[in-house]
Amino acid sequence: MALKNITKEYPGVRALDNVTISFERGEVHALIGENGAGKSTFIKTLSGAIRPTSGTIVFEGKEYSHLEPRQAIDLGIAVVYQELIQFEAMSVADNIFMGVAEHSGLVLNDRERREKARELLAQFDCDVDPAALVRDLSVANRQIVELTKAMVRSAKVVVMDEPTAAITMAEQEKLYEVVKRLKANGVTVIYISHRLEELFVICDRVSVLRDGQYVTTCDMKDLTKLDMVRLMVGRELSSGYPQKKPASDEVVLDVQHLSGNGVTDISFQLHRGEILGFAGLVGSGRTELMHVLYGAAKKQAGTVVLGGKEVHFHSPEEGLKAGIGLIPEDRKFQGCFIEKPIFWNISISALASIVNHTVVNRKKETALADDYKNRLKIKTPYLDQLTSGLSGGNQQKVVIAKALAALPDILIFDEPTRGIDVGARHEIYLLMNELAEGGKSILMVSSDMDELLGMSERIIVLHEGRKAGELTKEEFSQETVLACASGV
Repeated sequence: MALKNITKEYPGVRALDNVTISFERGEVHALIGENGAGKSTFIKTLSGAIRPTSGTIVFEGKEYSHLEPRQAIDLGIAVVYQELIQFEAMSVADNIFMGVAEHSGLVLNDRERREKARELLAQFDCDVDPAALVRDLSVANRQIVELTKAMVRSAKVVVMDEPTAAITMAEQEKLYEVVKRLKANGVTVIYISHRLEELFVICDRVSVLRDGQYVTTCDMKDLTKLDMVRLMVGRELSSGYPQKKPASDEVVLDVQHLSGNGVTDISFQLHRGEILGFAGLVGSGRTELMHVLYGAAKKQAGTVVLGGKEVHFHSPEEGLKAGIGLIPEDRKFQGCFIEKPIFWNISISALASIVNHTVVNRKKETALADDYKNRLKIKTPYLDQLTSGLSGGNQQKVVIAKALAALPDILIFDEPTRGIDVGARHEIYLLMNELAEGGKSILMVSSDMDELLGMSERIIVLHEGRKAGELTKEEFSQETVLACASGV
């Protein structure tokens, strides 16, 4: 299979520019690039979601100017998107066989369908109950359901978009085995990930896109991680994490014996200019704790003292007014209004500064949005663009801009770089340090161990809703964090 001279143009933007890449049968082929490099457009072209402006798609010797979605499925092209598209209120078996003509009868046999689904899932060493609702599954098992759907449709090419972005280390190993099994069965896997280290585990070759253009294709064995970063960004990035000045001794947030929303008896202090990390396994209560602090979930017991005064938040609005800003882990559904323009999203949390007698001052609104666009280097041809049209990294910057526009003293960064490329990550790290050195204080939840150890000045570790440890910089190590997070 190959894409030849594929170009896709939008008003003011050339998302793909004369891209040619070929894929071999039964290989795991990585596709990498910064956010905005053209990876999403590439996927949509291959799946039939969009028509390229020019170029051809070659599949099993036949050339196509474009594919329709149904046509792509019939040819054997399946896509497992980062944001899984599933019928969550329906069973696993229903999801697997949705749209598949099982037999000529009008009535589907539920028992036969579930047995068939069980057999298919067993090929991936997955013992999920076919009658279980998809919404009750872990992210890793939901991905396996998607891969099983692909196998039902006799997929010959499977595209996996950021498959490990939201799963645990144990689930990652399970997913790698699934990918290896697909490869052994002759399926071509196109693997897209910002976690470059995992590409060395399962990928045979890697192709690089930059600014919509094809850069190169190499064997994985011929590259280092640093080589890939250079190819992706087209420039040198400083190694390691940016250093910042130590925090002051001033306590800006004092939390004592806090309980609620699944967490119990949590105590800690946050200092001015500090980046305080929060570690823990999936389900440990990190995000739940942040929602209590922000006012998005109810506090049941304990005290929260902000700037020397005890506070009681009953809504996110109260938390925001008191000076706490949240950058949530789910940027598309919690962080911004995805189908609203960029300027609208940035200004919505700062209406008091741009409204005159209940009327929005458009000049002030545009100036505010333009200021944050430049400060955060949001890549867009115009501020009227819908936020949904941005790359993941630029969407994250819009979410950050929205929080910053409210001028908070404390910022909660929940998984700040999930699904973001190395270049955008570095920019966000620099921004976080700049904010901290400017007197802001940051609570950072992260599942990325390197990020936690590299950016935090202290780390609070949670286990099953309780505080399991508090580590200073001198005590940092991956082993210690994981031991605390596991309840050891």
